[in-house]
Amino acid sequence: MTPGLRFGYGTNGFGSHRLDDALAVIAGLGYDGVALTVDHPHLDPFAPNLSARTVAVGQRLAELDLAVVIETGARYVLDPWRKHEPNLVSDSGRERRVDLLCRAVRIGAELGAEAVSFWSGTLPDGVGADEGWRRVTSGVAAVLEEAERRDMVCAFEPEPGMFVDTVGGVLELRKRLGDPERLRVTLDVGHVVANETGSVADCVRQAGGLLANVQVDDMVEGVHEHLEFGEGEVDLPAALGALLEVGYGGLAAVELPRHGHAAPVVARRSLEALRAAEAQALAAMGHGGEEATS
Repeated sequence: MTPGLRFGYGTNGFGSHRLDDALAVIAGLGYDGVALTVDHPHLDPFAPNLSARTVAVGQRLAELDLAVVIETGARYVLDPWRKHEPNLVSDSGRERRVDLLCRAVRIGAELGAEAVSFWSGTLPDGVGADEGWRRVTSGVAAVLEEAERRDMVCAFEPEPGMFVDTVGGVLELRKRLGDPERLRVTLDVGHVVANETGSVADCVRQAGGLLANVQVDDMVEGVHEHLEFGEGEVDLPAALGALLEVGYGGLAAVELPRHGHAAPVVARRSLEALRAAEAQALAAMGHGGEEATS
């Protein structure tokens, strides 16, 4: 049996679907898992009866044989006026972001999630880097305390335009926190093209065994816009090949949050592109005559 990747799809790309229907479509297309964004359309972390709703989602995931990671990039879940606010480096309200992330950790533990993924947020104007690091390390430390209690893995995502925007920045964050075992790395392969100086393979190797969550999409250099595969500059076979080479075993989930208007069609095209790219990567590694496990 040759190595193979496990592909997922982000529920933030199914915003016009009920969660139960989105999970059914994703499973029906042949995906291995989902990246579940806790948000008002799907498993609202602040609505009543969260525990019972989480149990029901867990049962559905089990029925459909879908693995899950928890994503926390909901745009307006905390503030209906300001996207992604407050966050871990905001001037005020940082405790509300910490509360959301701790709720996500508890949801992840209940669902048996492979990781809970989150990011820093954008540093306000006039705030220096030293204060930014103080804010983000304080917030992440509090989330890690909850993760320790719940036996959950946290995966920190570098986001273009945010305070922690590169894999190197995530590694610096880990260093400042004493390299905690539960804090690992989320890598979006599109972000590499949009924002990093190295290649996807460089960033995968830089993260190494700390890589706990992967998002896949296409982008063009210098532009943070999630595109379908083939519409940007990501070398998808090379990206998947890098993941195969390091033995990455987590989900590689499609991240197309603005494509919900055509979600089933886009999800089908995306899986076809991923499988074709994986086949190319395996062939380049000398596994061309065999099938991948995914």
